[in-house]
Amino acid sequence: MLPSINCWHQTINSANPPSPSFPAAAAEPAHYPGLPLPQRYHAMGVIIMGIALSVLDGTVVNLALPGIVRDLHSTPSHAVWVINAYQLATLALLLPLATLGDRVGYRRVYLAGVSIFTAASIGCMLARSLPALATARAVQGVGAAGIMAVNAALVRLTYPSPQLGRGIALNSVVVAVASVAGPTVAAGVLSVASWPWLFAINVPLGVLLLALGFRALPHNAAPPAGGARLSPVDVVLNASMFVLLFLAADILGARSGTTADRSTAMTGLAMLALAIGVGVLYVRRQRGRQFPLLPVDLLRIPVFALSMCTSVGAFTAQTLAYIALPFLMLDAWGLGPLRAGLLLTCWPLAIVASAPIAGRLIGRYPGGLLGGVGLAVLAAGLALLAAAPAHPAAFDVAWRMAVCGFGFGLFQSPNNHTIITSAPVARSGAASGMLGTARLTGQSAGAVLLAGIFSFSSVHDGRGPAIALALAAGFAAVAAVFSALRVRH
Repeated sequence: MLPSINCWHQTINSANPPSPSFPAAAAEPAHYPGLPLPQRYHAMGVIIMGIALSVLDGTVVNLALPGIVRDLHSTPSHAVWVINAYQLATLALLLPLATLGDRVGYRRVYLAGVSIFTAASIGCMLARSLPALATARAVQGVGAAGIMAVNAALVRLTYPSPQLGRGIALNSVVVAVASVAGPTVAAGVLSVASWPWLFAINVPLGVLLLALGFRALPHNAAPPAGGARLSPVDVVLNASMFVLLFLAADILGARSGTTADRSTAMTGLAMLALAIGVGVLYVRRQRGRQFPLLPVDLLRIPVFALSMCTSVGAFTAQTLAYIALPFLMLDAWGLGPLRAGLLLTCWPLAIVASAPIAGRLIGRYPGGLLGGVGLAVLAAGLALLAAAPAHPAAFDVAWRMAVCGFGFGLFQSPNNHTIITSAPVARSGAASGMLGTARLTGQSAGAVLLAGIFSFSSVHDGRGPAIALALAAGFAAVAAVFSALRVRH
């Protein structure tokens, strides 16, 4: 892994000079040195391996659900909690663990997260009932939250300020590829082994991460700020808000349609109202804090707030498309699984191709402009996929997928760089946590919207997936507008 990182850096270093005029870098101290070489490559290898594992495990189980239902004598509606438990635990604890990283050190939170993730993977592997598996997955999500919460903050400590864009670009491409590679990885494992091996492979990788992390990861650059602390009440309010929103969206979206009765809809609406009430109380408590758990102080920075809106919109679009496309290819277009899988791979491959380009351009052009252009390209690619003929040729699908991936890759690195560098160094953990929160919020919103679309439109004739792709194009276009608004700031 480490030689490939070295080569990737050599590819982008030659064309990425620092630019002191780049506005987003103003909050970054010019004297911050980062880690020297080769320690920088070692630390980055640990960071990207951890984030790849945690992001990948959010979707790698999807393909295994039928086998889990069969082996654990459960039902599909119950088995979905194998996925939901992981997502809920991660989303609920991202911000508290990010604040804890500001307080006790990002390195400690990261290594604790890897330890919990690895131990919970053993529990998932040995689970013999669905409640046991869902519980172990929730604990695994706690560990993943520790990894994700401080991921970008550790990247900021690893790189010198003028070269931070390079590290953000590398980290972004790993996150983007891992976000869509879950089914492909699962297919490879399940073709030779049963579903517990999806968790078993995490154990040696987790142990390796711990051993390398203790040696390679940097310590916080400055002592913690005196006002940074964790209030148990705020942690409970934060978790309650996100969990209630997730459950309400699941009920109102995924379970809506002709089969849903009135009581189910009322339950969803009541849960949504409760989530809003908890959210109002939570935000009011945070407004008076010097270092709030929900970083309302960072959201007062226009560039940061616009970047968060951009990220949520972009990941909503990506999730809508990437879940709808297999239905479109397999059911409506009649493609085989192998052919559909190869066509889907064009998206992450294009991200890998465009990420080095984005890394070169960070610092030369405003992040809002780069993100806006990338999201406009993504919107165009999604619109072209939605308008594809009933039985398109493989090449016609492949280049449309590549356009989507290229646009997403061009957007993500500059956007993440802006989110991280627009926050003060002492609030790097909070910015890192918000980056992960925006991604998971967008992914959850995309999945719920797609379930709602499929509840009233047919999947088999391609109408439902086409509507989802058109809606995804709309979200990408709106995100492009948010990104472009950052240029004036």
